[in-house]
Amino acid sequence: MRGIREGLSLRLAVTGLIAAGALAALPAAAGAVSYVSMGDSYTSGPGILPYAPTAPADCGQSELNYPHLVADALKLSLTDVSCGGAKTENFTVAQYPDQPPQFDALSASTEVISVGMGGNDNNVFGTLVQGCTETDLSTSGKAPCEEKYGAFAAKALEEDKGPAEAALKEMKAIAPNAKVFIVGYPDIVPKHGQCFSDLPWAEGDLKWFRKSVEMKGNSYIKAEAKANGATFVDTFKASEGHDLCQPVGTRWIEPLLGSLTGVPVHPNALGEQNDAFDVERAMLVHGVR
Repeated sequence: MRGIREGLSLRLAVTGLIAAGALAALPAAAGAVSYVSMGDSYTSGPGILPYAPTAPADCGQSELNYPHLVADALKLSLTDVSCGGAKTENFTVAQYPDQPPQFDALSASTEVISVGMGGNDNNVFGTLVQGCTETDLSTSGKAPCEEKYGAFAAKALEEDKGPAEAALKEMKAIAPNAKVFIVGYPDIVPKHGQCFSDLPWAEGDLKWFRKSVEMKGNSYIKAEAKANGATFVDTFKASEGHDLCQPVGTRWIEPLLGSLTGVPVHPNALGEQNDAFDVERAMLVHGVR
């Protein structure tokens, strides 16, 4: 436990050093750099107060989500249109009456873009969180949820690839000069063991979900980014050991049962801070100044 916490403290300290170094190197006009953030709830940060006053209430957009933290650290001019529940289709189709298509925020003058999207496509995330919980509470076996939903998840992830590719191509056409950062999803469940009081799933289903949904989904997102000239930001590796089974202060994802943010199976403030670290580092490496 002590090692994990010391590692987290060091990571957050390095975040501050990187940001400070970036600010020292930025010219006075750096505040004019146009940064648009798009994505779903893992980007918007629902349950993490305070909420952004200019964002639609339906979106649950936190002022402490990673786009806001990145923009503050690097002195970027942020337009954050991330919204809880968003799907790839909401790049071009309004999600709510007060939440226009996310691509409406883009233009030829956009200089930096970050995107965290895909988990809600084909209702994969919601279906598995609810379906695996109901199945594992009512059915015995090594991996009853995988048996019931494995084919659905594999098919849904494959079907998501085409729309995601098309969206990245359209994004590039709208904002041809922008540096694009595609942000992957963090580690949600443990690599080994289980925590039935936090997430009542069989250990076999946790292993299946981690490997065949989380890791495979991220691999598809990474490939799509590479094929379209974007930078993939890996948040998974750093978040290992900070899954929803860990205690308060160590976990970066809130559990299904007993979430302190009121939004289960989603990043907490520590999760958003560490996503910000990964995004800031990627931006600095790729010349965002």
